[in-house]
Order: sequence, then C-alpha cells, then structure tokens
Amino acid sequence: MEELAVGTRVEHPRYGEGIISRNKLTTYEIFFERGGKVELTKHNPDLEVLEASAQPLPKNSLTLAEIEKVLRLVLDEQGALNEVVPLGDKWVGGTMILQPANQSLKPKDIPIETFFHKIVMLRDRLRVLEQNINSHEKLTDEEKINLQQYITRIYGSLTTFNILFAEKDQYFVGAKS
Repeated sequence: MEELAVGTRVEHPRYGEGIISRNKLTTYEIFFERGGKVELTKHNPDLEVLEASAQPLPKNSLTLAEIEKVLRLVLDEQGALNEVVPLGDKWVGGTMILQPANQSLKPKDIPIETFFHKIVMLRDRLRVLEQNINSHEKLTDEEKINLQQYITRIYGSLTTFNILFAEKDQYFVGAKS
C-alpha cells in the first residue's frame, strides 16, 4: 500500500469508516466512527482507502517506503544483507584445480567454497549496480536501458557458473532469445 496522507478516508472491517489524523513512521492514527481513535500499522491489509486526501505528504519527511529503500541500499552496499546461497551438494568440500599448460609449473588448488563465495559476491555486486543505475537521478531512461543491457550480457557470460548453485532461482540469467 502506498503512503496515505492525513485526511484520507478509509474503512476497516472492525472499526468502520474513519479518517487518518496522523501519519507516523510505521503507523497511522485514525479516528473511526465506531472505534474512536485507533493506531494501525501502515501494512494493515484490512485498511481500504475510500477517498484519498488532496493534502500532499510533507516534503520534509521521508515515507516508510523511502526509509526502507535507503536502509536496504546501505546495508546491501556494506555487505550486511548477503543472501544465503547454497552450493550444490556435489561440490561441498570439493576443490577446484587450475592446471597451467606449462607442466613445469605447479597446479593451484582452490577450495570450491572460496570460489563459489566470490561468484556469489560478484552476483550481489552486479545487483547493487543495477539498483544504483535504476535509481540514478541524472541518467535518462535510454542511458539506464543501455547500461542495463551490459549488465544482462555480463549475467549471460556468467551462466557457466550456474552448475555450482544448488537452486535454479539463484542462477545467472542473461538475455532471453
């Protein structure tokens, strides 16, 4: 549900018709005909808008959706929202061996979990890049689309690594033909 302004007429199955009197960070204070003053969460699925208020939201305050977006972006950029992505069972405990063509050089063994972690971090950073492009204020829609196409091609180049993922919804997906 989008942010509602003070003065919006709403209806609730239990409390009846009411008017939003205060718009707080996570709740609305509503005066209902049958229930009096009630505070309800902004994510209340029972709240139905009857008539939106013509009064605009105050420009000096952030909506809950804007705060959530900013928090998600900051936490994601700091690596605090790292998604748990399971490695395919057949690879757990495995080793990736890089064998140089020159036989006088030693091969390099890398734990598959280390390599997998780097692939997942690459994917996460591409997603952050996508978000930053899509929300960039100065890029035109055409510029955003052009940059998005490059990212889609990058995902396509990385589909080789999908074999490492346990779940298909974690796969890299390039452009569909």
